[in-house]
Amino acid sequence: MKQKELAFWLKFVIIGTALCGLVIYALFFPHITGYLIEQNAILEKNELPWLIILWISAIPCYLVLMFGWFIANNIGKDNSFSVANANHLKWVSYLALIDVAYFFTVNVIMLIIDKSHPFIMAVGLVVCFAGTAFSVCAAALSHLVKKASEIKEENDFTI
Repeated sequence: MKQKELAFWLKFVIIGTALCGLVIYALFFPHITGYLIEQNAILEKNELPWLIILWISAIPCYLVLMFGWFIANNIGKDNSFSVANANHLKWVSYLALIDVAYFFTVNVIMLIIDKSHPFIMAVGLVVCFAGTAFSVCAAALSHLVKKASEIKEENDFTI
């Protein structure tokens, strides 16, 4: 696969992911909270705080997609192994950790003030684990891309 074609498909996946995220955050989460309120009217006072918490958690996710777009642009320019891509991946790692820390902290606070349920906390821990794994993978990939860019730079100076 050529670099421009790879960049095209990466951008296609990024746009698809952004649209799926929009559907999840704008339609699915409000629908689920509405369904839960139908099952238990006591939860009605918790709907808006949880929706706001979930919508705030979307901010780092969309910033990650933005950095993915930058990386795809660099790949399209045949500059896959660059310091810029390594830095973008490092930011992806940081944003994932920020989102995990935010989501975990909010889950604990909501549980303490009795605005949540232990099952929600358990699901939140699974989400936090997945986010941490994603962050570690992005950090490792950042390190590898940086090393590859250093090797590429050394080879560019070799005649």
